[in-house]
Amino acid sequence: MNKVALVTGGNRGIGQGITRALLAEGYAVAILATREEPSELMAELRELGEVSYTRGSVADLEDHRCYVDDALERWGRIDLLVNNAGVAPQVRDDIVVATQESYDRVMDINLRGPYFLTQMVAAEMIARREGDPGDQVHGTIINVSSTSAVTVSTNRGEYCISKAGMAMATQLWAARLAPEGIMVYEVRPGVIATDMTAGVKEKYDAQFAGGLAPIPRWGTPADVAGAVVQLAAARMPYSTGDIINVDGGMHIPRL
Repeated sequence: MNKVALVTGGNRGIGQGITRALLAEGYAVAILATREEPSELMAELRELGEVSYTRGSVADLEDHRCYVDDALERWGRIDLLVNNAGVAPQVRDDIVVATQESYDRVMDINLRGPYFLTQMVAAEMIARREGDPGDQVHGTIINVSSTSAVTVSTNRGEYCISKAGMAMATQLWAARLAPEGIMVYEVRPGVIATDMTAGVKEKYDAQFAGGLAPIPRWGTPADVAGAVVQLAAARMPYSTGDIINVDGGMHIPRL
């Protein structure tokens, strides 16, 4: 039987890159996304493997149940959760004037939603382990965060806080779930070419030209997907809570 992955936001940008990479590895993939099901894209993805689409928001805890139940009804198991869905503020406001509404929206989608979806999926993984004891890896959870977890942008403070919170959530879940045979990791992208970053292309083009990262180019969704695939392969059963930076080396302090 194929392994089964849940990928939130798996229809666009980084998430679509992850979906494609996992399908290529033989996973069945369940996507959760807020937009109406994209028929053309789904037909293309179904040429690559088994894939389902649940319309809903990671911010809505009731949608979590529909999403998880649909995957279990189709395939009977969940092996991998990729908490990828996330948003930037709709308006990049200085933190001295940013609104409560913007803060709540970003935190609900980027932090609160993934936290409780992880709780639900972890319970399913633990229940399945009871019928399949042993020391092997029984599930993997990967949080896609951002270099903004440790890099300040004062015109999108709510985004930075949400990603810093996801970094701590990764550590918490890693510590709690390790005894259950469930590994938890964080993939931390840098500047990735997606529709989310299209509006600031000139800014980052100039920064890359000025030495923003040792690898002087934009990252791609496939770059992030490669890290997810490696972590999902369960080849590091004595490692959990680790951060994999996919940022061209931006995280390296340099003089």
